[in-house]
Amino acid sequence: MTKEEKVLVIQEIKEMLQDAKVVYVTNLEGLNAAQTSDFRRQAFKSNITLKVVKNTLLQKAMEQIEGVDYSEMFPTFKGNTAVMIADTANAPAKLIQSFRKKDAIPALKSAYLQETFYVGDENLDALANIKSREEMIGEIIGLLQSPIRRVLSALENKPDTVTKVEAPAAEAAPVVEEAKEEEAPVAEAPAVEETPEAPEAEGEAPAAE
Repeated sequence: MTKEEKVLVIQEIKEMLQDAKVVYVTNLEGLNAAQTSDFRRQAFKSNITLKVVKNTLLQKAMEQIEGVDYSEMFPTFKGNTAVMIADTANAPAKLIQSFRKKDAIPALKSAYLQETFYVGDENLDALANIKSREEMIGEIIGLLQSPIRRVLSALENKPDTVTKVEAPAAEAAPVVEEAKEEEAPVAEAPAVEETPEAPEAEGEAPAAE
C-alpha cells in the first residue's frame, strides 16, 4: 500500500468515526469466507457499518478525531481487526453473540458508546443487555400509558354504577306523590260556612234600647 493509499484509507476511517456514538472493534479472525460474508450481510440488515482495517491506520485515524480520546482502545489493536459503527448501542454486541453460538468468534476487542470505554471480550454480555434508545422510549411510554389506561377504565365503568344508584330513586318518586294526593282531602275545611251567626247579634241590638 502506497503512502497516498494509506492517507485515503485513514480519511475514510475518519469519516466513519466522525460523530459516531457507537464504535466496536472486533476480531473476525477464524471466520471463513462464507461466514464473513454472512456476518457482513447481517451487519448491513442491522444498520451497522462494518470495515476490516489495519491496526496502525485505525489508530492514526482515531488520533485525528477531535472531541474523543480513543487511546484507551489502542492496546487492543492487534491481529485481525474490524470496526463496527452503529446508531443502536447494543446492536453490534447482539450481532456478535448471534455468531458465537458454536464458536468463540467473532471476539470483542473494545468498544466506545455512551461516552464510556469497554475493553475486553468479557464485556460482551453487558453490552448486549444495554437498552437501546428505542427500547427505553418504549418503556417510558408504557409507564405513562398505564395510569391513563386505569383512568379510562374507571370512566368506562362509572356510567353503569350511576345508573344502578339512580334507578331506585326514580321508582320511589311516585310513592311520595301518591302520599300527597291522599293527604289533600284532609286539608279541606268546610266549617268556615258557620259565619252566618253574625246577623243574630244585630237582631238583639234593638232590645238593648
